[in-house]
Order: sequence, then structure tokens, then C-alpha cells
Amino acid sequence: MVHPTAVIHSNAKIGAGCQIGPYCVIGEHVVLGDGCKLHSHVVLDGHLTLGQDNEIFPFASLGLKTQDLKWKGGVTRVEIGDHNTFREYVTVHSATSDGGVTRVGSHNHILAYCHIAHDCQVGSHVIMSNVGTLAGHVVVEDHAIVGGLAAVHQFCRIGRMAIIGGCSKVVQDVPPFMLADGSPAVTRTINKVGLERNGVSEEAQSALKQAFKLLFREGLTISNALARIEAELPPLPEVQHLLQFARASERGLSK
Repeated sequence: MVHPTAVIHSNAKIGAGCQIGPYCVIGEHVVLGDGCKLHSHVVLDGHLTLGQDNEIFPFASLGLKTQDLKWKGGVTRVEIGDHNTFREYVTVHSATSDGGVTRVGSHNHILAYCHIAHDCQVGSHVIMSNVGTLAGHVVVEDHAIVGGLAAVHQFCRIGRMAIIGGCSKVVQDVPPFMLADGSPAVTRTINKVGLERNGVSEEAQSALKQAFKLLFREGLTISNALARIEAELPPLPEVQHLLQFARASERGLSK
């Protein structure tokens, strides 16, 4: 299951049932879980760990050194879960500071030419469409979608089940369950299609719609809007997560 043109360091750990195609290169500190498939011309290097059943397409490059000019050396890592797809020319870079980790969860679909920069924390069931770009230290929560050609500024957060429109420039946090679009990105409405696809109840959808209006349509300060949400809306898990996300925001919400 290993093509004769592949170059694999003798210290690399390759799981059972892996398929490694022509001209792939796997470095010394790579750990590749069972059942992974590397099509061809894939580069895996650095202190990189992948779980099981990941599929990696030609010219993807995972685990290499950060592009951050602050890098001063040390051991930095990339940790990737199970059942992910990385399409052509995807790059996932290692962290900047000694001991740091760039993390990608499981069941993600990362389309061609996407970039996940140093120290990003990407959850599970995330979709990044073609040429989506995450700068350093970006957090993407579970079930979020990043549209094609969208760019996310460093230290921004993308909330759970949020969706970012194609070609958007994200410079502040995108709240969970919302749809953001534009340059700079503005929160437009709830992500109704995403909520329905993920089985969010009608009650929760209605509450999130009211929360959106209080946050983005009533002219309230964020703190006052959050106080009204807490006082007026049912304490559903989705509402609580939105409140927690907004209160933890350091860059502010995309308004």
C-alpha cells in the first residue's frame, strides 16, 4: 500500500492499512493513524499527528513550520483527528511558540487551497470552501462553514453552526448560529438552513432569531442586549452558548 516513489523517514509511525501514493514525503516525527489515504505528492512533516481514516489529496502540506516571523525555534506541533478530508494544496501549519499546538478536530472537509495557520483551533464537522483562509490563533467551533475565498483575521472566533459568506473579510468574532457576510463581514441573520440541518429545535431557532434582533437590530450595546437576552429568552442550550460566546469576545462581534 506504499508506492515505491514515496519517501518515508524510518522513524515515522505509519498505522495499519494506510495507502501512501506516488511521491509522498513523510517526515521523522509524523504519526499517521490507521486507514489514512495519501493520494500523491503529499508532504507530512514536523511534529504532526493524524488520527484514523484521513484522506489527503495531491500537493497538500500538513505540519510544516509556521510562516509567522515571530518563530524562534523549539518544538511546535499539529494535532489532527479522524475522518478528515484535505483537498488539493491545503496547508496546515505548526504553532509559533515552543510547546504550542495547532489543532484540527474530526469529520472536517477542507477544500482545495485552504490555509489553516499557526495556533488555530478548528473543531469538528467544519467545512472550509475553496481558498478559505484562517490567520493565526483563529478558533472555529463545531459545524461552522467558511465560504470560498473568505479570510479570517488573526485571533477571531467563528461560533458553532455559524456560516461565513464567500469572499468575506472577517475582522471580528462571528457569533454562533449566525450568518455573516461582507467586507468587513456583518452578521446578517440566523443560519436557518444550518440550524435545520443540524436538528436544532423550532423553539431554539425562534429564540435565536429574537436574540439576533436584540444583538444586531435594536441599537443596544452588546452588554445591554445580552442582559435582555438572558432576562427575556428561555435558557436553552443554544441561547446559553450564544451568551457565553459573546461575553468571552475580545475582538467584539461582527455587527
